[in-house]
Amino acid sequence: MHALRLPGPGLSVRWHPRATAVGLALAAAALAVGLWTLTTGDFPLPVTDVLAVLTGGGTPGDAYIVNELRLPRLLTALLVGAAMGLPGALFQTLARNPLGSPDVIGFTVGSATGALVAILVLSAGAASVAVGSVIGCALTSAAVHLLARRRGAAGYRLVLVGIGVSALLSSANAYLIARASFTDAQSAQVWLTGSLNGRGWEHVWTMTASLAVLAPAALVLGRPLRMLEMGEDAAAALGVAVERARGRALLVGVALTALSTAVAGPVPFVSLVAPQVVRRLTRATGPNLLASAVMGALLLAVSDIAAQRVLAPTQLPVGVLTGVVGGCYLVWVLARQWRAGRG
Repeated sequence: MHALRLPGPGLSVRWHPRATAVGLALAAAALAVGLWTLTTGDFPLPVTDVLAVLTGGGTPGDAYIVNELRLPRLLTALLVGAAMGLPGALFQTLARNPLGSPDVIGFTVGSATGALVAILVLSAGAASVAVGSVIGCALTSAAVHLLARRRGAAGYRLVLVGIGVSALLSSANAYLIARASFTDAQSAQVWLTGSLNGRGWEHVWTMTASLAVLAPAALVLGRPLRMLEMGEDAAAALGVAVERARGRALLVGVALTALSTAVAGPVPFVSLVAPQVVRRLTRATGPNLLASAVMGALLLAVSDIAAQRVLAPTQLPVGVLTGVVGGCYLVWVLARQWRAGRG
């Protein structure tokens, strides 16, 4: 850990060289994946033609392919991935438990329940489905927090209550799909898997506006969350308003989870895996919020291009690929823990 002095009396910023290097490497990788994504597809384009379009040139055909078909989907993947990585880091730090991510403790399942009610019960349009998703996530997070709260929502209670609520809501979701018509059930199941198919500029602007407000709010919470990792008593002794910091982190994390799920559906494992991979790479304490956001963006962008090209011309929902990545990661972690236990 190093301290960087800023102009002004007593101003300094602490920074971790390894964490900084990892963050820059992840950002460079995300940029490279994004550029590669824009060149591939049914109509391959050379990198020079893509760069020409991005700088305002290129032919009308190339401009249509890049600006209308590929770029909105790519930007949506990057923004949604970042919006999933941040709450994963927030909740895992609050719970002091690697399982404390929104897709494990039921927040994304609650968001899916709200969307399913809008799709299957109210026969609502896309805008109403997004609203239902946000409302479902908000109500679920409030229920989990209230049920887990007892002199402060301790990490293990938050995870256990969240898993229980998630199981109940998953059963409710299955019931809603079972009672629906075949067409409605099929469309609901596609949404439940998580997909970026058909995403356009309206989704890009929604996520851009959301992150412009919520990402700075999350980054401001980095210092108090780092203190909370040492325990509530230690954080309070160091001057942290524990309940206020926890409440703000929950509010920001729930908002990010709800909005990202409303745009792309409940894409699994990104919130769970991204912060843990970043922590292993940086070996730094604290929530690693910015690096987790970049890792989430990279993970979702890579998964989306794989979903488009693995079985081309058939396009898989991106949630299928993130599920495979997350499952492989969990198997690796379990195998490593098993070998460590035997050693």
